[in-house]
Amino acid sequence: MAYEKFDRSKLEILPLSLRKHKMGLASIKELNHPVLPDMINPAVRQNIMLVAQRIVEKSLDKRQVVWMMGAHVLRRGNSRFIIDLMKRGIITHVATNMAAAIHDFELSYIGATLEDVEFYIRDGRFGNWQETGSLLNQAVAEGYKINMGLGQSIARMINLASDEEMPNKNISIFNTAYEMGIPITVHKGIGYDITDQHPAANFEAIGKTSGDDFLAFAATISKLENGIFLNLGSAVMGPEVYLKALSMARNLARQQGKEIRHFTTAVFDIMPLGNWKEEERIVDYRASGVMSDPRYYFRPLKSILVRTVKDGGESFYIHGDFDLTVPCLYRDIINLLESTEKT
Repeated sequence: MAYEKFDRSKLEILPLSLRKHKMGLASIKELNHPVLPDMINPAVRQNIMLVAQRIVEKSLDKRQVVWMMGAHVLRRGNSRFIIDLMKRGIITHVATNMAAAIHDFELSYIGATLEDVEFYIRDGRFGNWQETGSLLNQAVAEGYKINMGLGQSIARMINLASDEEMPNKNISIFNTAYEMGIPITVHKGIGYDITDQHPAANFEAIGKTSGDDFLAFAATISKLENGIFLNLGSAVMGPEVYLKALSMARNLARQQGKEIRHFTTAVFDIMPLGNWKEEERIVDYRASGVMSDPRYYFRPLKSILVRTVKDGGESFYIHGDFDLTVPCLYRDIINLLESTEKT
């Protein structure tokens, strides 16, 4: 006996022109945005420089520089920094969630994004917006037909749109990935995003395209030896997808007599972790008191900073607001690149 299903065709779907937004183009920082290192903890500032050095080193050595992020990185206005690093050939793979795709699309399409959830959820208007739901789902459906992944399907739609249809595509990370031929993958869960509310959402297409993106991400991780993996602001999706992809990659590498152990990881987030490097027991479930420590349940700590690098890799934790840490990282990378070019 089948369960009763909600009928999405009965929803009142409203045009984006009626929605109030909390973020516009003015929120996206310019490349010359002033960096205020004095506002960053000195130890964190030092770690940012070390991560920047590692990124430049790996890039010059033609290694993988994988940038995985949650949507909040974009919401803090960092799109142009990521785009420039992609254009410079620094970032080799962008992995994210559907929320980031939604923000990227809406900024490209209408120059605004980020609805007030508390305001719109009261009467069920939250998420029920026509253009976002219809155009993104149409892009996925079309990509599904031609065997594209979810991220590439959205990137293709933005790229092929005219300047009149998508007037701000120059600040689209997805569009840049498509132009540069850089893999951009979207790792999605059904029901996580407002696009799933729309009647046009084809869950078969969503599942297949996102599944293909997972396999594309795993293919990149299989080349992570001597590279660097960054996870910015994704507390669940990032570490979980990375962990499974790495296990698959190491399984195959073992059969081929190879290793994927000597690489760098970096986590950027706002979760306070204390002196985690001096507390090896913090991820050991057998240690007394650990299961009552909230840090144990922070997946980036367990999966990205400790367990997957303990036999040959190195990890860094960057604690702070993306409004400060990402611009600082970008500026350090550019300064290092310019210094390298001079020598």
